[in-house]
Amino acid sequence: MTTGQRQKSFDEIGTPLSDVTFCIVDLETTGGSAGVDRITEIGAVKYRGGECLGTFQTLINPGVAIPPYITILTGISEAMVLPAPRIEAVLPSLVDFIGDSVLVAHNARFDVGFLNAALITADREPLTNRVIDTVPLARRLVRDEVPDCKLGTLASRLRLAHQPCHRALDDALATADLLHFLIERASGFGVMGLDDLIGLPRLETHPLAAKLRLTEDLPRSSGVYVFADASGKPLYVGKATNVRQRVRSYFGTAESRRKIGSMLRQTHSIHCIPTPHPLVAAVLELRLIGRLLPHYNRAGTNVDRYCYVRLTTDEEWPRLVVSKNPAKRGLHLGPFTTRTSARLVIEAIESVVPLRRCTVRMGRKYVAPPDAPVCSAAQLGVAQCPCSGQADRDAYRTIVEFIVSALTESPDALIDMLHERIVNLAANQRFEEAAEMRDRAQALLTALQRQRSIDALRRADVLTVRLGDAQIVFDGGVLSAVRHDDRLFSSFDAPLGLDEHLAPPEPTELDVPLPRHVADEVMCVARHLETADDVVIDECSGEWALSARGLPTLRRLDLTASAPRPGRYSRSWNDRSAMLR
Repeated sequence: MTTGQRQKSFDEIGTPLSDVTFCIVDLETTGGSAGVDRITEIGAVKYRGGECLGTFQTLINPGVAIPPYITILTGISEAMVLPAPRIEAVLPSLVDFIGDSVLVAHNARFDVGFLNAALITADREPLTNRVIDTVPLARRLVRDEVPDCKLGTLASRLRLAHQPCHRALDDALATADLLHFLIERASGFGVMGLDDLIGLPRLETHPLAAKLRLTEDLPRSSGVYVFADASGKPLYVGKATNVRQRVRSYFGTAESRRKIGSMLRQTHSIHCIPTPHPLVAAVLELRLIGRLLPHYNRAGTNVDRYCYVRLTTDEEWPRLVVSKNPAKRGLHLGPFTTRTSARLVIEAIESVVPLRRCTVRMGRKYVAPPDAPVCSAAQLGVAQCPCSGQADRDAYRTIVEFIVSALTESPDALIDMLHERIVNLAANQRFEEAAEMRDRAQALLTALQRQRSIDALRRADVLTVRLGDAQIVFDGGVLSAVRHDDRLFSSFDAPLGLDEHLAPPEPTELDVPLPRHVADEVMCVARHLETADDVVIDECSGEWALSARGLPTLRRLDLTASAPRPGRYSRSWNDRSAMLR
């Protein structure tokens, strides 16, 4: 302990919270005015040191009619309260139950106001107990983590053991859970005594303002910043073109943005990895998030869920499947960030091209059983069914060749078929189906554009570009080195021992599907090189084709328009394939 510092005595701390008896109270009433409306139910529970000491619950006959909307809200009807005691008969036992404990309520002004109004009406002294209101306490401690501070919202978002239901005892138990959660959170501010807990909501100084000093040495240039806790563990990783300005903005929005305040409360240090260009910062941010999985980073930490769409060209009768990992053979598209987007792509293709949809394994020697059923899709004429023996090999080979060409060379014919299908569905006032088809087609276009960008960058092999005054080297789409001011940044002076987490991943061969763990980085680089105006190509050991002709796009359709051509549907695959031949 340094000179001039000493540990506070118990008298200075006040009554330790572990020794305080809390009585958590909740009321149900006929309305919101303590002077006019009456109590219909009382629920109370007493705690000390986290241990429940007892509960109090009773319905009250208010002596007045209960409005219908109150019955709908609480489930308390006049028939339920008719045999219940009047409030005058309940108050003595309630006051005895409360005793000298600290009263706690969610919106205490409401509950304590009704209790005191009832006591005064019964010619009894109003309550003089110390009061803790969990509403302002929650606003101080968890407002940045929840959309509002209603008891139901807090119980749901904080996953409290009891959930409120507008019944007095249940709501009191939920408030008790909330109180214990807030006490635990307040301990992070050094709140150990009752006086500090009561005074915490009234503090005028932002509890995180002192941590602004952590931003004093941050640069006003591009880089990656890392929030770390007391043990040096990264809590959050971000990038910015002006690191100092970006990091300081967190402190200004901590009261309105979820989880930011919670993160800042745990922050003990903020570090920066300066970069010569924002693209370098974006790549390093992706690597750190993917390898460290910081608690407060959500995006970029679900790479293990990525998947692929694979055309099983290694099979006798190829089909489209969603694959968790790339196979050694077959045509792959992806990786996709979700299985939903992968399924949309498959549905787009299968909606206009009659690929088989059955999952039966059929090798070269496969013979369909005599009683093999025909799948429903084949009965509708939208799919082939070779597993039933009702498919022609040559015709099916034509279908597969068409899909391979659409996914690797030119998707124009496939997109035209989708567009025609959308137009005719809308023309026949089948607007929901047209909208679904439009979404599938757009998912396919997005996937093809993404695949084209990834493949083009990987075909460039070792690519050296100049962005501003920085020279950046990419190997197979992966950032491998940066030169700036005659310095080679093959590694970075990263704090917290993060240098090893910034090392580039091993590049992969072009004929191997792009691994999931580098997909975000390669796509980030491709997007920047395609859109930046200051890109200068210094060297390229492969083929540079990012400026190739773009993909076709779906023309904007008004799906609410009247049907100009009723009864006309999309041309069948047989007609289309005949035209292609």
